[in-house]
Amino acid sequence: MKMVVCGCCAASWRRCVVMSLRLLFLLPAGLPVRSQGESQSDNKQMDNITIRQGETLFLSCSQGDFVTHTAWLNRSSILYAGEDKWSVDPRVSLVTLNQDEFTIKIEDVDLTDEGQYICAVQTSSRPRTTSVHIIVQVPPKIVNLSKDLVVNEGSNVTLMCLANGKPEPAIGWRMLSPSDDSLSSDSEVLEIPFISRYRAGVYECTASNDIAVDTQTVELTVNYPPSVSDGRDVGVTLGQRGVLQCEADAVPEADFEWYRDDRRIFNGFDGIEIEDAGAFSKLTFFNVSEADYGNYTCVAMNKLGSANTSIILYVQDGNSGTSTVFTPTCLLLIVLLQLLLKF
Repeated sequence: MKMVVCGCCAASWRRCVVMSLRLLFLLPAGLPVRSQGESQSDNKQMDNITIRQGETLFLSCSQGDFVTHTAWLNRSSILYAGEDKWSVDPRVSLVTLNQDEFTIKIEDVDLTDEGQYICAVQTSSRPRTTSVHIIVQVPPKIVNLSKDLVVNEGSNVTLMCLANGKPEPAIGWRMLSPSDDSLSSDSEVLEIPFISRYRAGVYECTASNDIAVDTQTVELTVNYPPSVSDGRDVGVTLGQRGVLQCEADAVPEADFEWYRDDRRIFNGFDGIEIEDAGAFSKLTFFNVSEADYGNYTCVAMNKLGSANTSIILYVQDGNSGTSTVFTPTCLLLIVLLQLLLKF
């Protein structure tokens, strides 16, 4: 291609060449304008092209007869001048160049590719240009989300979700698990005042626009002190196996302690086994004796408080099915009665 020589080449070769092409096509810096006497039809504005980020963009303009020079420009940069590639971007390539069509493509389109593109054609008589504005749409992406939270019951909680995208995404919150449609928000912020244990769970942030939807979740843990279910008294026949059970609802999980009157019972004490599993604790007597009958207390505790319940182990008559609760006084009377009967 024959280039026009300009006096600025010593300062910048690339700038010189760009200016040369502008002179060649009679294009001033910025947008091309019509030369004197040029018809309005020689400068055409195509409809905007909307493309999604990551897709491939094809730019095409018609050539016609008596074309001497042709080029595709993006703002002030020349992408292609005829078959010569001027852009250093590897995503830009030539597709078709013949008498009828001049087409280039840009792969993996990004937001920086947005703007006006110009196809400039020089004929034997005068130049003509075709311009088109490219709009790049970007799917939403959540860029800032509250971390998983652990709070105490009664605290005020704020969840934040920020997202980018084009068009600007709409953001919303909802309680995902357990599902609760009453707890939601149509903004970037979800406020939960005086949170209760029943508001613990997984919360979902959704960012959506015309292109796609992005979702992320936050897990909210609510700590609260133990509450203990009422204990069930247990009747056991002498010599049989007896089990006392205690259940506590707490976050974090409760630790358990067992007491007989005011004396704490430890695992293995007098052949008694204590087994804790999550929200349950089990006190097992493998061979119930008369000394085992009485009142037992289960205490559940965590860092926020404690709760307790009482359970009575009583005598279960193996024949009649009747039961008797032995207090320490009753046990003493029974022993004395047995001694008197021997004489």
